[in-house]
Amino acid sequence: MYDRQILEILAEAGNGGISVQSVARHVYNRNCTFFSQPDYAELHSYVQQYLLRNSVRQESLVERTDRRGYYRLNTERSADARQLMLQFKESREEDDDADGEQPAANGQDLSLCLFD
Repeated sequence: MYDRQILEILAEAGNGGISVQSVARHVYNRNCTFFSQPDYAELHSYVQQYLLRNSVRQESLVERTDRRGYYRLNTERSADARQLMLQFKESREEDDDADGEQPAANGQDLSLCLFD
């Protein structure tokens, strides 16, 4: 349910990792709408269990950092984590390209004048 969002947040956090609390807060904020809000305690518990479950083995998708309660993607030992990093990077670049403004065709200013 929240798995992909957790992995995206870990990818954005980079090599330094991110705390369980911060991941839970980011996932919570991504899922809050005007009409519904997830229960933060349940969501925090889900994030914590997901990270614990997916950081058990050395080749797991997620790994613990040296700091207590901090996790990151295991890009050193997990091919799946490396592939996720590439996918998330490509999707961020596509989003940036879509958000960027396209320059005017001949360098002309095509904006409207408010004072005419």
